[in-house]
This record gives sequence, structure tokens and C-alpha cells, in this order.
Amino acid sequence: MAPPIPHLAVRGSEGTFLLHGPPNCEENTSFQRYSRFFTFSSDGSLFGWCNGDKVNVVKASNGTLVKSFDLPKATMLEFSPQNKVLATWKQYTKTQDNPQGDANLQLWDLQTGECIKAFYQKKAQGWCPSWADDESIAVRCVNNELHFFENNNFEKITNKLHLQKVSEFALSPGNQPSKVSVYVPGSKGAPSFVRLYQYPNFSGPSSALANKSFFKADRVNMLWNKKASAVLVTASTEVDKTGASYYGEQTLHYLSTNRESAVVQLPKNGPIYDVCWNPNSSEFCVVYGFMPAKVTVFNLKCEPVFDFGTGPRNAAFYSPQGHILVLAGFGNLRGQMEVWDVKKYKQVSKPQAADTTFFSWCPDGEHIVTATCSPRLRVSNGYKVWHYTGTVLYKQDTPADKELWEVLWQPFPAGTFPEKGVKYQAAPSELGSTEAKPAQAYRPPALRNKPETSSYKLAEETKAPTVPESTSASNVSATSGDPETDKKIKNLKKVGLQYRTLQTKKYIMKKKKSLLSIISVICILLPSTVAFDVFAP
Repeated sequence: MAPPIPHLAVRGSEGTFLLHGPPNCEENTSFQRYSRFFTFSSDGSLFGWCNGDKVNVVKASNGTLVKSFDLPKATMLEFSPQNKVLATWKQYTKTQDNPQGDANLQLWDLQTGECIKAFYQKKAQGWCPSWADDESIAVRCVNNELHFFENNNFEKITNKLHLQKVSEFALSPGNQPSKVSVYVPGSKGAPSFVRLYQYPNFSGPSSALANKSFFKADRVNMLWNKKASAVLVTASTEVDKTGASYYGEQTLHYLSTNRESAVVQLPKNGPIYDVCWNPNSSEFCVVYGFMPAKVTVFNLKCEPVFDFGTGPRNAAFYSPQGHILVLAGFGNLRGQMEVWDVKKYKQVSKPQAADTTFFSWCPDGEHIVTATCSPRLRVSNGYKVWHYTGTVLYKQDTPADKELWEVLWQPFPAGTFPEKGVKYQAAPSELGSTEAKPAQAYRPPALRNKPETSSYKLAEETKAPTVPESTSASNVSATSGDPETDKKIKNLKKVGLQYRTLQTKKYIMKKKKSLLSIISVICILLPSTVAFDVFAP
């Protein structure tokens, strides 16, 4: 049986609709509606949206209405992992007649349509409860405590984890036993820390599975791998006190459920732009360092596995199957993408998507979508569906007087799309590819679109010997282990560099003498005033 074709949900000022995925990319007109927010269920079987009047849930396969709720003020919604509960959120408000306000986080039974529970949730950040994949537990952060509920019974708090000033948490993916990572910011000279626990073992000095303390952290991002065996913690400060970066300072920490923890040593100074786990849970990729940024893959011992060198990148995206890695430079960069075969560490393609504000892999591991959305960019809105070999399969430009707000792939359960062999030949497409053009030497504006003159060629030839030889992406400087031998090697390299520098100078002088000889002949043949006009600065 052929695997299903994922839908692509598109939301903008012209409405909301579903697009049949590649290769046809045909629009499903039955879903054209206005919406403030939309989402798929985690298995992709349900599609829900809120439009300022109602919250509607339909079957993604055929559009059949499942449930409709009269919630005109709802602005966000989320499905529980097993599609038993629909969570909705609206802005918290209070009035003179109602100083306490209404409970604005509501949990609905998707079978009966009844409200299971309503909570007060003033902040939009972290508004939705976190569920274990089997919905055996759910957790909320309330007043420096984590409140745990079992089997969707939200009338009774089954367990609590209390830590002073706990501000963030991340529940592990997968089923029981569930694990949770918690972050407590530092205060009064005390360091910040992250701890890992296994539910429901929260008491006692040895209850934590792992603990990592660190300074310089105004906020953190905690990222579990799929096997729930380790967490990556990116700690960030708002301001870099050294003045080296306006991004602030970042450090990367590793914690595992076998009580190991470490600081991930990054060989280049500068910001950490992105961190992502390979879906196989055995390695992770980090994009870091002042531009041009460095990209390195690490194993579970925090040891470098492969170094991609430096380039204009600030993001990394593994395919859902983990066999392909896309390195990209979006935002204030030019939209360069590098598509890599992870098993061979061989580059597949190098397409370019200028002004991209959003990137996402299709669940099939064959296609991607890039989009330029408002309000991040209010011009040149639109989206493209690509094959990973660099060809554009479908392109939709938003009219100049309209806006694109969001695009979202329909998810599918793990294992729906098996891994396929990586292709290196570009997939056929009428729209072709957008391979980035090879870098060329700088030419002044006055010389562009003109034939190359001898003087310009001389500048090119002069520049060429001075450019250092490029190194392999995986080249790492190594030592022999013997200090005396390393010293001799260093001296030999120094002598070699001096020799190449001397040869370069001789080459340049030779070219200069040739040019001066030509100028001398011209000066003899031409009147002095003409020669002055020609060669005057």
C-alpha cells in the first residue's frame, strides 16, 4: 500500500486552506475558511481552527466535522497526544464587575464536547499542559510548582514537584516511565541549575537523575532526544558583558538519565544559533560562533563526530528519518541551504531561498517547505515546496496587497514513512532549481557588465596566490603526542609559510614590472598630455 500524501495547511489574509502535498500540490478548496489559528493533531488525523466565532475540529482526510465549540474569543488550541482532549486558550481579562476574571484555559472532551476543567492561565507562553504520549500523565507549572494529573483527571492533583522559583520544565517524549527536566534560575550569587527527575520520584536527596549547575543564564531552552535518554540545555544571557556580541552569551550543557552531565565544548567563540537532535537520539548538531558560523555534530559523549567547517549559517534541520541534514542561513542571511547526506557526510545540493522566515521538513523525508511570512516580513510573502535535491516543485507568491501568516505540514505517526536512499540527481521539475551561484571575485560597480581588462585580470592574478588553501570540512588539527615532534612540525610549517609568502611577492613584482613596461611603451608613443590623461588617478 502506498504511503499517504501529507497536506500542507496555509493561513493568510486570503483565508485558510489545505494543499495536497507533492508531487501534485493541488489545493483542497473545501477547507477555504478564515482562521485566527490552526493546528493538526499529533497523528495528523484531526485539523482544528478558531475563527473568532467558533472552534471547529474536522477529520483531515475528508473534512467531516467532529466537534464545534462556541468560543468566539479563543485564540489558540492544542490536541492531546491521543486526541482525547482539546485545550483552548483566550486572553485573560478582568473588569470592575468581575475583578477576578474568567478562567481562560479550558480543556474539552472531544467525544462528548463537555468542558472537563477550566484554569487561570494569564501568560500565553507555556499555556498548554504537557502530556505523556500515552496521556497517562499531564503537567502544568503553577506558582513555582509542577502539578501532575493522571489519566486526564484534572479535578485532582496526583503529585507535585516543588522547587523554589522553578520557571520552566520539559516533559520527556514517549510513554512511561515519564521524565521531566526543570530549570531554576540563580539568585543572590547562587547558580542556576537544571535537574532531571523520573515521575513520580521527586523526594529525597538522590531522587534527581542528573543535575547541572551554571552561571550566566537569564533563560534556557531544554531539548529532549526522542528516546528520552538525554537533554540538551542552551543557557543564554540577554547581554554579553564582554561586549563581544549583541546576541548575549550562550553555553550548551548536556544531561543524561544515567546521571552524566557535561559542558559541550565549542571550538569557536560566539553565539549558539541552533541546536538539534538527530531523530536517532545518538548525536546532535550545533550551529555556533561568530560569522561565518561553524557547524559540528557531537556524539553522546559530547565528542565531535564531524565538522562542517564555517559558512553563512544559523540553523540546522534533520529530516524526520534522520538521514539528511539541512544547514541554512535565514533571517539576516541570504537564504543559503546546504543539504547533506548524514551517513556519508556528502553534500547533496545547495539551493537558495532568499528572505525565508520559515522552514519545515515534510514527514515523508523527501520534501521541504520554505516560506516568507508576515509579520516577520511584510513584503515578498509566499512559499515554495522543494525536493531535497534542490528543485522547486511548487511555488505560490502572495499578492502584494495580501499577507501570508503561517504554513504547517500535516504530521503522521512515527514509522509511516520509512527511510529511503539519498538521491544526488536533481528531481525533475518545471520550475527548476535555485542553486546558489559560485562566489566570484569582487568587481567595482564601474567595471561590472564590461569585458575584463588586463589591469583587472592582473588584480585577480595577484589576489589568487594570497588566498589560503581551503581545508576539508572534517579537517581537525592534530598532534603527534610528542612535544618535541610537534615543535619540529610547527617550525617546518612556519618555514613553508615564509617560502610561499616570498614566492607570492616575487610573482607580484614580476607582474608589476610587466605592466610598467607596457605603460612605458605607451608613454613613448603618445603625446605627454594624452599619456597623463590616460594614467592620471
